[in-house]
Amino acid sequence: MPRKKLIAANWKMYKTPDQTHDFFRHFLPLVTNHHRDEIVVCTPCLDLHAAIESAKGSNVAVGAQNVHWANEGAYTGEISAPMLLALGCTHVIIGHSERRQYFGETDDTVNLRLKAALEAGLTPIVCVGEVLQEREAGLTEDVLRRQCDRAFHKISTKKAAKLVIAYEPVWAIGTGKTATPQMAADAHRLIRGEAATTFGEDFANQLRILYGGSVKPENAKALMSEEEIDGALVGGASLDPKSFAAIVHY
Repeated sequence: MPRKKLIAANWKMYKTPDQTHDFFRHFLPLVTNHHRDEIVVCTPCLDLHAAIESAKGSNVAVGAQNVHWANEGAYTGEISAPMLLALGCTHVIIGHSERRQYFGETDDTVNLRLKAALEAGLTPIVCVGEVLQEREAGLTEDVLRRQCDRAFHKISTKKAAKLVIAYEPVWAIGTGKTATPQMAADAHRLIRGEAATTFGEDFANQLRILYGGSVKPENAKALMSEEEIDGALVGGASLDPKSFAAIVHY
């Protein structure tokens, strides 16, 4: 069975609830009846309610950008999986490079968050990827292997069923630089190999691996036509309804 592509928006720290309603009002008519791909919009926590309200009854799912590993507790500023479920969230991004770069996210905390998300029945989009120095030093494979190995630690194949991976070369995020479709496909092949080692060949063949890093309407088609690329995690270009819809329709 071919893997159904997933096109995910990561709004990062943009938009108020009013702007969220506005986005969906313009975006939904552009993607009505689009069932070839799964579509998800990951908003800041403040906007989740507005997004879920706006997307109700549509073919667009809503996700969060982070989740804590505890169900509740003294963790000021965090949000838990049961809270996300109570709102109506179905997806969550875990381990984005900005979380790693600015907020102390590590391979081990990615693993803890992933376990909590899977336990709750959320679809986790786990981000992996190398920084420029690592790519230039020829360390891309080592970095991806380590990140996958730690993320998958002590997770059973059965539990991992909803897992999605996003390969995001950090040097291509918001820089306008994009990994060539070939570079991306090579990285995806390596990640699929790691998944096969941990979870088995059958699982790895079904695993969706998205590409993220300056995905735009102009390069979406070339990236999506690579057999190894199962969708996109879109940053800046997902903030505009027309531009995000153009990527969905690649």
